[in-house]
Amino acid sequence: MEVSKSKIFGFTLAATALLLSGYAAAVTHGDLDGDEHPAVVLLIMDVNGAPAWRCSGTLISPQFVLTAGHCTGNPGEISGIRIFTESDVQNGDNNYPYGGGNNTVEAQSWASHPDFPNASFVVNDVGMVKLSAPVNLDQAQYGQLPTLNSLDLLKAGRSSRFTAVGYGLQRITPDPTGNAPYSGVKVRMQAKPWLLQSNTGFTGNFSLLLSNNASSGGTCFGDSGGPNFIGNSRVIAGVTSFGLNGACAGTGGVFRVDRQNVLDFINDFMANN
Repeated sequence: MEVSKSKIFGFTLAATALLLSGYAAAVTHGDLDGDEHPAVVLLIMDVNGAPAWRCSGTLISPQFVLTAGHCTGNPGEISGIRIFTESDVQNGDNNYPYGGGNNTVEAQSWASHPDFPNASFVVNDVGMVKLSAPVNLDQAQYGQLPTLNSLDLLKAGRSSRFTAVGYGLQRITPDPTGNAPYSGVKVRMQAKPWLLQSNTGFTGNFSLLLSNNASSGGTCFGDSGGPNFIGNSRVIAGVTSFGLNGACAGTGGVFRVDRQNVLDFINDFMANN
């Protein structure tokens, strides 16, 4: 089923995670994911005990979720995190955005890359969450980490395809009243963007720019932290991080997880939590 989906990310926190009282990013011009990627989950972050924004993330093992650093936030900023595991959270069996419902799991601990709080959020934009209980899937369904610097081998062009998955907005619908700037439901979707550029001048050697148009689909608000799998594999090239405009169009920014300091952060978090 073809569904118009878009994900948008800007160079501010509020533009990349979906604020529950404002906006977020989602897959655009994509397809309903259904049961294809059960490891991709929706995250809700609480601030001062109340739900504040949502992101996407990937189970890389039963109790650990990989997401973006701007989703897990700076130290002390977030008071709680929970995940929702259903493909269709909008109509699911849960208590969204609160805990206590079926198909939800509370987080036990979380962290952003240790160098994330001291830099622009496009730098070291990776976060990890440990769940209080496991989400058991077939082993082959969990997201897999890439090998060191493996994305350096990819060439820009339509032959370097990715599968972007997330719960973000489907499209941006401008409203002169300012009351309805986006359109989207809380449902997992996927798109098939291709590589436009890597190692950009404004982000350095830790990001990828992927296509975001009607042909390939792309990402938007609420897709932050969601995976960009290499091709049709379960290998995560990077997490959805930013966009270059507020219309979820043109390009989507991905923070790479194949760098040594990023892999070290992920593995250290899993070993010590």
